[in-house]
This record gives sequence, structure tokens and C-alpha cells, in this order.
Amino acid sequence: MPFFNHRNNLIHAAIAIVLSAINIYIVLSLEPPNLAQGIFGNIFYIHVPVAWTAFLLYLGVMISGVLFLTKKNKVWDHRGLAFAEVGTIFMFLVLTTGPIWAKPAWGIFWPWEPRLTTSLILFLIFLGYFMLREFGGNPEQVSRYAAVVGILAFLDVPLIFLSVKFWLPEMQSHPQVGQYFDSANPLPTYFLIFSFLSLLVVSSLMIRLRTNILSVKEAN
Repeated sequence: MPFFNHRNNLIHAAIAIVLSAINIYIVLSLEPPNLAQGIFGNIFYIHVPVAWTAFLLYLGVMISGVLFLTKKNKVWDHRGLAFAEVGTIFMFLVLTTGPIWAKPAWGIFWPWEPRLTTSLILFLIFLGYFMLREFGGNPEQVSRYAAVVGILAFLDVPLIFLSVKFWLPEMQSHPQVGQYFDSANPLPTYFLIFSFLSLLVVSSLMIRLRTNILSVKEAN
């Protein structure tokens, strides 16, 4: 039965659409946190939550990989691939919105600062992951190797977060949440959290849809 023939899936999709519309309205209508950046400053409400969502999805890749290697259940292989695909879409959005924000914020599209560079490395690792999936040969071996790659790739996620600690302060360009917002006004933080939650709803729908497609393909 097609995925959207199920009532729960339709409700999930409707909620995702409504939350996304509200999120877009917030980004386009709010006064930018940094007036010098104009409307580009509001990309912060998309860029940061998209990054958080991508990292969470890559955590799903790692967990699915561990469960596949231990349980040998193909459903975890499907979920791992779905998490990887959706996570990489979100990471692509991170690497796209980042330069759009960087130009008015720092004067250049790509400053090669630690957080951006380590995020690019993670994206490239998962491009290699998909090449392995496509051209690795024996499907059973490919699933095992992909699970290992997905587990190891996640090690780059804490490195991204901790990059501000590992490199000298003068090498850092990426502002932190606490530095970007006025602590006296909590609304921007609430909007940031709302954006993150809305993206979780959207990404979870994408994961469920992609897992369903992979399961149906396997059954046929």
C-alpha cells in the first residue's frame, strides 16, 4: 500500500507542511538579530537548526549500523541508509546556507574556519559512503562495510562541536548561539528551538518514507 494512503502518514505530512510554513514566515518576517546583515542574518534560524538536525540524523546512522552488525536484521540496514541519505541532504543545506550567511557576516563566502571545514569533511565522508553503497559489490558485504563507515563517520560530529576548543580563537569565525543573541531577549532562542523541532518533524517524515521505499524494494 502506498505510504501516503495511511492516515497517520498523511497527518505527519500535514503537520510537517504547517510547521515548515510557519518556519519560513519567521525567517522572512522577523527583524534580523544582526541589523548589519539584514535579512541574511535570519538565515541563522535555518542554518543552525539544519546543522543540528543533520548531526542527529548521522547519530541515527551510527545507531542503525551498530544494531545491524549485532542483530543482522536488514531493517536496520535500510534505516541506516535512510538516515544517511536524509542527513546528507541536510548537511548539503548546511554547506549551502553557511556561505550565504558568511558573505554578509564575514565578508567572504568560505573562510575555511574549523567548524565549516570539519562539516565539509563529514559531507565528503558520506559521499564516499554512498559510492560504497553503489559500487561496493556483494550486497551483504556492502551493508556491513557501510555500517562500519557510518559508525566511524559519526566521530567527526563531536569534532565539529569541539572545533572551537581545538583551534586558536583567532581562527574561529563561526559565532556561538550565546554570542549571537541578546540574553535579555529570549524570543530568538525560542524561534531557534521551534525551527529545530519543525525540522525534526520534516526529517522524521523523510526517514519513514525512505525506509518504506527501501523495504518495499527489498520485498520485490
